[in-house]
Amino acid sequence: MKNGTHNIGPDNGTLQVKTYRAGMAQKAGHDLVVDVTSWKAMVTVEEGSKFTVELSADPRSLRVRDGQGGMKPLTDKDRADIHKSIDEKVLKGKAISFRSTSVSSNGTGPASVVGEVSMGGNTRPVSFEVEVAPDGHVNGTVSLTQSEWGIKPYSGIMGALKVQDEVEVVLDARLPAA
Repeated sequence: MKNGTHNIGPDNGTLQVKTYRAGMAQKAGHDLVVDVTSWKAMVTVEEGSKFTVELSADPRSLRVRDGQGGMKPLTDKDRADIHKSIDEKVLKGKAISFRSTSVSSNGTGPASVVGEVSMGGNTRPVSFEVEVAPDGHVNGTVSLTQSEWGIKPYSGIMGALKVQDEVEVVLDARLPAA
């Protein structure tokens, strides 16, 4: 990867949240793929493959891309209702950010990332790996347990339909190649 500071966002990458259903009525719900439509990250690459990463995401920009399972396909109204629930009941408009404290890589292949995620008004440590290809393609998944940030996972139908506490955040982006 090229040395310097690189900005990524929706123009050269995707950031998604994957949720999974639980509860007695889980057959009625959907496993969701939710796009974060407003986000930005700054990746600084220094000599010797030293990296720092900062990311911020607008919690009000989450939009349902796809829903799998369920008794019926998702409608536009369902998508709008889910967006409203995420905004008003789950994330409550509170900022989402990530800041690395260490990133170790040999320049290609997996990079180990350690840092802190702030969301729901709380900050917690996280660690995960991302794949870094020679052409600058970066992808990775981090599992986050919502309740660890004080976020109560969504539930409906009087608690019979729930979103699992653990969600997956998936990044797929391109940085300039070396």
